[in-house]
Parts: sequence; structure tokens; C-alpha cells
Amino acid sequence: MILVWLIAILLIGGTLCWLLAQWNKVFPKWIALCATVAGLVLMVWLCLQYKNSGDGAGSEWFINYRLSWIPAFGISFHLALDGLSLVLLLLTFFLGILSVLCSWNEIKEKHGFYFFNLLWTLAGICGVFVAMDLFLFYFFWEVMLVPMYFLISIWGDTNRRYASYKFFLFTQAGGLLMLLSILALYFIHAQQTGIYSFDYFDLLHTSPGASTAKWIMMGFLFAFMVKLPVVPFHSWLPDAHSEAPTAGSLILAGLLLKTGAYGIIRFVLTLFPQQAQAFGWWAMLLGAIGILYGAFLAFAQTDLKRLIAYTSVSHMGFVLLGIFAFNEIAMQGVIMQILTHGISTGALFVMAGMLKERLHTRDINQMGGLWTAMPFMGGAAMLFTMASLGLPMLGNFIAEFLILIGAFSASAALTVLATLGLIFSACYALRMMQKVFLGPATVTAPLKDMNVREWVMMSALTIGIIVLGLFPQPVIDMVKGVVGALVD
Repeated sequence: MILVWLIAILLIGGTLCWLLAQWNKVFPKWIALCATVAGLVLMVWLCLQYKNSGDGAGSEWFINYRLSWIPAFGISFHLALDGLSLVLLLLTFFLGILSVLCSWNEIKEKHGFYFFNLLWTLAGICGVFVAMDLFLFYFFWEVMLVPMYFLISIWGDTNRRYASYKFFLFTQAGGLLMLLSILALYFIHAQQTGIYSFDYFDLLHTSPGASTAKWIMMGFLFAFMVKLPVVPFHSWLPDAHSEAPTAGSLILAGLLLKTGAYGIIRFVLTLFPQQAQAFGWWAMLLGAIGILYGAFLAFAQTDLKRLIAYTSVSHMGFVLLGIFAFNEIAMQGVIMQILTHGISTGALFVMAGMLKERLHTRDINQMGGLWTAMPFMGGAAMLFTMASLGLPMLGNFIAEFLILIGAFSASAALTVLATLGLIFSACYALRMMQKVFLGPATVTAPLKDMNVREWVMMSALTIGIIVLGLFPQPVIDMVKGVVGALVD
């Protein structure tokens, strides 16, 4: 029942934000903050319960809550939690709090509707990470997309309409293909057993023919690859990132992309193991191409948010490479990459929002020498830039190191190709620091360094990326059972 409350807190909080905004525009901020903090407190409590239960050593489900919903069609309200879902929910509420804080002064109008969409997007993401009924999974998949569309189209930048339409069309096209695959699996299961069910655990035992299974898997895989995103399905991402408000970019980079990785791990690998293995080399190739392509395009950008967006394309290539390496070390690296990318790239987007608020531009050619005026922001930017390029003792290094070690045993050639991405990531990361914070000063107006609210956000992100870099073992232990079962 606690999983229901985690989602309900966000849904109810979002509705209250919208309803109470007409009395005072401050109410939505505090309601949203209280809702996300309450969710994080519950998640910390769940983590402690999970650790004390000893379930982390196995692959059993820690929480398995099922309630009949539409029994005539075999639809249930089925939520379940294991180590993988637990880690992702913890990341969701952590970044959810930061998304509320970075919106505190940025949003100037329609505060109630804004925080309504923000909390409902987070609720949809939470639902995706725990839904074990495929109809319910698709329902939450759509719940997280529609509010994000409004966040971009209403509170985005100059070209927000184009970016929001593109985001919606790409992700909706993938979602519809996934729906067709879900329905195909549903009817094949009914034909084989005589029972209509959307339940994940029932569909695990469905055995379509080899050719049919391949096409059903491709429907799932396409939807998740669009969301990840994988080259060449990535073109919606830079536009959405560059036009979204800061919180929108933070949620996109830190959470929405991770639903694609989660979907591949949870559904593609388990429902279609043979077909996934047959596609493995091609998926690793797409991952290696994405690593290099994203790095090249990031180096060529002058728009700060587009530059950071292309780094996400590059980093998500490591995720695809590690998933389809089919070994435990690489899969552990994938989960670490999901966490560390959400923190480091999320921090860079928060930083970009701070700079946009002060300079009213995203063009890095109009910046320069900002470290002198804002030394604390410059120091934080250096830390997360170093994390992005994989500096040892920071979380991203652990993730990429594990992925490359695991992938080498699967394909040495593709791993060597992917390793070049680490060199190119240093090129775009150092260019970004040079253009923005170092070199001759181009801004003459007085600039304020980070305020207390921004200090709190950057301190939390800093602690997170350093702890994951120095002591990743708790995360590895938490998902060890899940990863072992997946690889087996």
C-alpha cells in the first residue's frame, strides 16, 4: 500500500497546487516541496527496511501489491518493488525536490498549473518504475508525457511550441508501437492459456513464435530507444532540453531518459531473452555510435543547454552498450550510470538555468571569465564538468569503468570504439568550462554568486556524486540480486 501512497502524494499534491493557487501564488511552491520531501522520507524509510530485510541478496520482490481493477479484461492495479525500482524511486524523489527548488523564482506565471504538471510528471515516472501490469505501465507512461508537454509548451523558451510538438510526436509514436506490442502479447497469451491478462508475471510464461516474438520485441525496443534516446531517434532531445524550463530539463535528463533504460532492462530482456540476445551486437553498435556522435555534436554547440543535451545522448550510449553486453559487471555499471548521469547532468542543467537567469542568454560565446564574478558557481561547475568527463573519485567514473570492463568481454572492438568517447568527452567538457567560466571576461554588469537556495541544491548534488564515486557499494548491493537474476 505504501507504493500507492508514494504516487498518491504526488497526484494529490499536484491537484492541490492547481486548486489553491487562486488564493495565493506561494501555496503551490510549498505544497510541491512538502509532497516531494514526504516522498523522499518514505523512500529513505523503505531503503532502510529493504536493507534490514536482507532481500537485497536475492531477486525476490520486496513489495508486491495487487488489486483487481478491470477483471473482465484481465487488468489489475499491480505495483511491485525490488532493488532496481527502489534505487530509481530514490533518484526520482531526490531530483523531484531539486526540480521544485530550481523553479522557486524562475516561474513567473500560472504557478498552480505549473506545479500541477511538475508533480504529475513525477507521479507518472514513479508509476512506470513500479507498475507490473502492462496496461497500467502504459497508463503511467502516458501520464508522464502529457504534463511534460505542457511544461515545455507553456513555460519554455522562444521556440517552445516546436520543441513540445516534436517531443510529443516522437515519444507518442514510440508509445503507440509499444501499445501494439502489449496487445499482441496479451492476445497470444490468451490464445495459449485461455486467460486474458496484462500481468507481467503471467506474460513472462508466454511463448510466441520466434518470428512473432522478434516483431513484438521490436515494438517495445523502439519505444524505449526513442526515450533513451538512441541515435538516430534522438533529435527530439536537444530541442526539448534547450526550450524546457530548468526543472523540465532536470526531469528530462535525470528521470525521463531513465524510463527508457528501465523499460529495456525490465521488459525487453526478460520477456524476449533470445530475441534480445540476437539483437545484442547491433544494439551495442548503436550505443557506440551514440557515444561518439553525441560527443562530436556536443563539441560543436554554442547553446549551453543544447551542448549539455548532446552529452546526454553520448552518456546514454554507454547505457545501451552495457545493457546488451549481457553480463553482471556491465549491468551494475548501467545502473550506476543511470544514477550518476541523473545527478551530474541534472546539476549542469541547473547551472545552465542559473546562468540564463543572470545573463539572459544561453550562448556560450557571450559568456567568459565568469569565475571571477561567481567563484562558487565556477567551482561547482568544474566539479560536475569533471564528473561528466569521467574523472576518478566521482560517480560517473565508476559507472563507465564497469560498463567498459563488462562490454569488453562481449565485443572488444565496439568497446575500444566506445572508449574513444571518453577522450572526446574531455574535449567538449573542457571547451565548455573555458568558454563559460575562464578566459577574458565579456560580461561587465555585476553578477551575483549562488544564493542560499542554490547553495542547498548544488551541495546536495555534490554530496551525491562524490559519495557514489567513493562508496558505490551500497547501490551495488541493493541491485545485486536483480542484476544476477537478469543475467542468469
